[in-house]
Amino acid sequence: MASAAPAVSASSPPVQDYLAPVFAQYPLHISRAEGVWLYTPEGRRVLDLYGGHAVAALGYGHRGWTRALTEQAQAVNFQSNAVPMDVRLRAAQRLVKFSQLPFESVFFVNSGAEANENALKMAFTMTHREQVVALEHGFHGRTAAAAALTWGAKEKWYGFPRTPFDVTFIPRRDLAGLAAITAQTAAVLVEPVQGVGGAFDLGAEYLAALRKRCDETGTVLIFDEVQCGVGRTGHPFAANLYGVMPDMITTAKALGNGFPCAALLMSGKVARAVKLDALGTTFGGGPMACAVIEAVIEAIESEQLLANVRRVAEYIRKTCIVGPVTGHQGAGFLTGLKTTVPAKLVQKALLEQDILTGTSGDANILRLLPPFVLQESDVDFLAAALARIKL
Repeated sequence: MASAAPAVSASSPPVQDYLAPVFAQYPLHISRAEGVWLYTPEGRRVLDLYGGHAVAALGYGHRGWTRALTEQAQAVNFQSNAVPMDVRLRAAQRLVKFSQLPFESVFFVNSGAEANENALKMAFTMTHREQVVALEHGFHGRTAAAAALTWGAKEKWYGFPRTPFDVTFIPRRDLAGLAAITAQTAAVLVEPVQGVGGAFDLGAEYLAALRKRCDETGTVLIFDEVQCGVGRTGHPFAANLYGVMPDMITTAKALGNGFPCAALLMSGKVARAVKLDALGTTFGGGPMACAVIEAVIEAIESEQLLANVRRVAEYIRKTCIVGPVTGHQGAGFLTGLKTTVPAKLVQKALLEQDILTGTSGDANILRLLPPFVLQESDVDFLAAALARIKL
């Protein structure tokens, strides 16, 4: 007979945590989730207005998404891009159609940073130039090229001994600053609505002027819609919202609803510059990723989630200017609430009332990135909690 396992004494050492300590941790342990709600092992229910950093577009436990992933995993969980697969073709077709923009090609990768790296590579290949322009307060990823264009990275955490190309940062919404884009500029990489920068929307006028300046100088315009794309603004992409067509869009986060995937959408002139073996990826465009991309777009369209985002986002703006909140900025479900005190204090007070939110690079912006299925009743819960905060 097997002997019983030894009892753990009060003096037993704690279980070793082997995770690299690179992420600040919320004081919140999650064991399961459903819809827009997170649950702790003790049964506490927390309203998720952070969405896993803008990832959980469909919320949690979405049946169509879960079914698509399960069925694809059972059919064939992976094959290389060297092997044609219908699910990969369908996902690309579905994404271009969903965009409602005249893109001609899609390159699937694994993350937003990887999408940005490949977009920049295409811009350099096309122009043979060495300089890139980015906006102050922008965030584009933590890999070498993407981080080189991330505001403040070099001073805080970049780590590499040098950037792989020359970078010029210009002020956001500053039309005069567009003069920095010249015939030597390979690309401009810009978030139409900045995420980490404080849910800061650049607006149609500025983006149209940016498009015009890039046309004048032969510069490739890349919209980084990793955070603001795939419906988060209440439109397929922020490019649709603002009526400005870039040469490329990079997107991720909401695209997979939690399954790692990303995409680079290319206009005709970029697509024609792609040569065999010019780009590559092992896991990008894997069948499970493509299956969930299809499922996410299907849910957004069939459940009319774009209209829901627009309606509920407007309700947030009407009802949540209470307590320490004096205004708002951003677009759709990438909303920044302006606070009279540091946003971290408001975030802490809300978590104590069972609401999870985000902060940003702006100390007085509380960032909301909720699932697209959020309802007005959930917003009422937020508004009431804000009204109770006394700081």
